[in-house]
Amino acid sequence: MEAIVYERFGGPEVLALGERDTPRPGPGQVRVKVIVAGVNPVDYKVRNGWMQGQFPVDFPAVPGLELAGVVAELGEGVTELTIGDEVFGHADSGAYAEYALATHVVRKPAALSWEQAVALPIAGETSERVLNLLELGSGETLLVHGAAGVTGSVGVQLAVARGATVIGTAAPDNHAFLRELGAIPVAYGPGLVERVRKVAPQGIDAVYDAAGKGALPDSVALRGGTASRIVTIADTGAAEFGVVFSGEIARDPRPVFTGHARLAAAGRLRVRHAETFPLADAAKALELSEGGHVKGKLVLKP
Repeated sequence: MEAIVYERFGGPEVLALGERDTPRPGPGQVRVKVIVAGVNPVDYKVRNGWMQGQFPVDFPAVPGLELAGVVAELGEGVTELTIGDEVFGHADSGAYAEYALATHVVRKPAALSWEQAVALPIAGETSERVLNLLELGSGETLLVHGAAGVTGSVGVQLAVARGATVIGTAAPDNHAFLRELGAIPVAYGPGLVERVRKVAPQGIDAVYDAAGKGALPDSVALRGGTASRIVTIADTGAAEFGVVFSGEIARDPRPVFTGHARLAAAGRLRVRHAETFPLADAAKALELSEGGHVKGKLVLKP
């Protein structure tokens, strides 16, 4: 099968389109014919060797943690899925390939496109996990850094659904989008603390940092000098500020996938689609992702 392969850590130049043996599922796994693979910031971080603690790499490696496709083979003990089912979820083997192995996948609602489905697993599970860690409740005020990104925008919508007031940081050209999601937008950068206090004189109860671009000192200031109820998924220097870094995927995220798929199919959870690339252009897609200014989900199509 065709797959994107890399044999050492580094930048986009280490990626190459190559041939790999088609994987066979083990107990509890399925083999998925990949229709689309999601491109995520975690992919380039893993490729650079920055996340060996969470996502250890054995070379040669195939990148990609997120897929949507069709079940092609069942492993021993799999009873909840059948061959031909349309599914989405996390990949056990790399998703940047024609076929991938997966344990945590669920059926895709017919109302969801492949691009909509593949945008849900990482952004949805991450945001659900963070909001639970923050114990966010109705009537509270949440500050989301990187609110217009895929993961941040999902977090905004889930927080609004919980009855929270959401302040979202983003570039000015994304402010209209955040208003559509129910958030109050503010520009990031110098003067952020004053801008947030102006739109949220009631104070900030919790902070979700999905940006990882030096937002933690301002977050601590907005929480009155405490690091409590601040969670980052993107700033690996969190410990310096006493802030919780959350990077561990739930043991079994399938219930979260199913719930978010229902919301998305009903039009109550949306993710912007930016661009679809052929598999051979994976390096280009990851360069765009690393640039940090993509308006929506990047997708690869084998």
